[in-house]
Amino acid sequence: MSQLDPAEIASAVERALAEDYRGRDLTGEAVVAVGQTCRAQVIAREAGVLCGVPLAEEVFHQVDATVSCGVLLGDGSPLEAGSVVMGISGSAAAILAGERTALNFLQHLSGIASLTAQYVAVARGYQVTILDTRKTVPGLRYWEKYAARTGGAANHRMGLYDAVLIKDNHVDLAGGLKEALSRALRRHPASEVEVEVRSEEELLAALQVGVGRVLLDNFSPAQVAQAVELVSGRAVVEVSGGVRLENLAEYAASRPDSISVGRLTHSAPALDLAMKVQLASQSAG
Repeated sequence: MSQLDPAEIASAVERALAEDYRGRDLTGEAVVAVGQTCRAQVIAREAGVLCGVPLAEEVFHQVDATVSCGVLLGDGSPLEAGSVVMGISGSAAAILAGERTALNFLQHLSGIASLTAQYVAVARGYQVTILDTRKTVPGLRYWEKYAARTGGAANHRMGLYDAVLIKDNHVDLAGGLKEALSRALRRHPASEVEVEVRSEEELLAALQVGVGRVLLDNFSPAQVAQAVELVSGRAVVEVSGGVRLENLAEYAASRPDSISVGRLTHSAPALDLAMKVQLASQSAG
């Protein structure tokens, strides 16, 4: 997912416009003069990390292919209050019709990228990688994980289809951690198998079987430090559960390899961006 897929961009925008536009803006039709044109700017109202520009451009192009977008800042750019992200010119009716959908993409994805960047800035000092999770809005995972990556996180598995992660319910249904692990390793001998452990006892059992990656679920920072010492390089150590910006440094100081944070995607506040319009011209009649 290092490069954005143009088909994903077009599809996401098409679905979003189907929710809001469907080829008609009743207010614009009533208020905006036929043939009226304008210029507009997308402006940040607060500091953060920009994300979603390709989607915003595509919104205006799908509403009206003659609308011109001049991108001034790309995804990953730092924003300050007052930063101008892009200039837009063309049909006033089309620009207004695309405004909210474009801003929704920018605000939501920039919010994720901005929150992620805060976590990454803390963890970087401890050489700990921040990971995202599957706690995403249905239908938006591709974009929310892109936003997390834009903010500096590494993508964990994209879905159930591309990695093996044995969690508590799998363990319980299999009748125990060792049995769940054995089944997974037999079925996927060439893949890295990760297992979630809830106690030191389960951690020791996982290490005995020879798992390549362990996920410490809801361990305290002190328990993480003990687990890292116990693992002693025999497996990759990931931490998950209960990690917030307020306690991130304490967890990172315990030296796991990575920390996965669900709130990057499920609780990131939208970044405040707005579109301001200036009158350009109006056709006669």
